[in-house]
This record gives sequence, C-alpha cells and structure tokens, in this order.
Amino acid sequence: MKHLFIIGISLLFSSLMTRAQSKTQNQPPAQGQQRQLTPAQEAEMIAQMQAQAKKFTVPQIKSELEKSPNPVLYAKQILQKRFTIDTIVVTKTRGFNSLADSLAYNGKEKKVYGPYGDKSGRFLVQILTKAPNEFYHVGQIFIDTSVFRRRIADSIGDKILGRIKNGSATFEEMAQSYSMGGEAATKGDLGWIARGVLLPQIEHEIANRKKGEVFKIWSPSGLHIIRKTDDPRKDTGFALMMRVFL
Repeated sequence: MKHLFIIGISLLFSSLMTRAQSKTQNQPPAQGQQRQLTPAQEAEMIAQMQAQAKKFTVPQIKSELEKSPNPVLYAKQILQKRFTIDTIVVTKTRGFNSLADSLAYNGKEKKVYGPYGDKSGRFLVQILTKAPNEFYHVGQIFIDTSVFRRRIADSIGDKILGRIKNGSATFEEMAQSYSMGGEAATKGDLGWIARGVLLPQIEHEIANRKKGEVFKIWSPSGLHIIRKTDDPRKDTGFALMMRVFL
C-alpha cells in the first residue's frame, strides 16, 4: 500500500502550502509562482499542520478529509490516525447486509460519513472511489429437491410454467404459492443482483433470453424458475472505502 502514500504527495503539499502561504501573506500567491521549500522547511510545515490537526473536532476532520486531494496520505501524514482501506463488492441494490454495503452503494465519492462505533472504537468512513458492474433484475420461484423428489419438482415446475404461459396465473401469484426460497414475501422478485452473484448457469441463460421470458434451471439444490424481469443495467458494483479510527 506504500504506493498509495507516494502518489499525489506533491499535489497534497502544494495545495496545503498554497493555503498556508496565502493566509500568511494575506493575499493569494501570484499565478505561476510557487515557493520551493527545503526539506527542513517542509518538515517544519508538516509538524505545524500535525499540531493543528490534533486540535481538530470531528466535523473539522471530516471537512479536511473531503477537501484533501489525497485523503489517504492526509490521514497518515497529517492526522496521524490509524486507518484501513477496504474494497466493498455491492451484490444487490436493496436489502443490504451491512453498513459497509449500504454506504458503498448509497454513499457519494469523497464524502465522509460517521462517526460510527462505540466510544472505544469510533471511526469515520470515506468513499474514495467507485466502479460499475452489471446488474440483473430477476424473479425466482424455487422448488427445493431436499423436500420433493426431482421428478415431482419437475412436474410442479411444468405446472407453474404452464399456468404462467397460458395466462391463468401470474408469476407473482405462483411465487407466493410455490416458492420455497423465501421469495414469497417479495412475490418472487429478487431485485437487481450483481453479475457474479447468481449461479453461472442462470447468468448464462439470462444473457440468451429476452426481457420478460420465464424459464427453468436446475442446480444441486433444486429447480429454479427464473424470470428475466428487465434488461441488464450498469450500476455501482464496487467501492474503495477508507475507515479512519478516531
């Protein structure tokens, strides 16, 4: 992770020194002019900024991290706070499993959130960057072969497909009546699921189906009756997040 601290160091100090010089001289520096500091002067300025940072309130820390061109370096060099950097994979766009999942999807880049945790372990979370992934909107009716034999499950599946295709029942009604995977509560709707989360055979089949098509797929755990509810879309799939411990 050392390279993360090196990248952008000149940009960080240039920005911070420009602010400091401007305040000292009570006027903005001339365009194109920038004072070169000796190593001793640079060390002295860093020490001054570190001393000032020790007096920051939590709102001030959040503000400075958001303004910094290199918040990782700022947390290490100026705030001198312990921190971790995590890559969070967004697997779905609703029903998040944790705070990290929710912030990864809903949080804004550069924004600092928190503090979270108890008094002995409070921390801030900053969204450093995000990256997209492809998401599939699918519905499912699941028949568990640990409950029904495969032959019976197949017969039930054909009956469900037949009723959906002839219009005598909707996918939602069949999911409420037959699904054994917990989808009855959402009428079979699984929401938007990230690529790589669904079974490979389901993802492969979705790619070859049209929007609205209903089909069945077998897995070791049972029969999946899948509906391709919408065409795939791009959305936030990954987030690089920094936790700064107070």
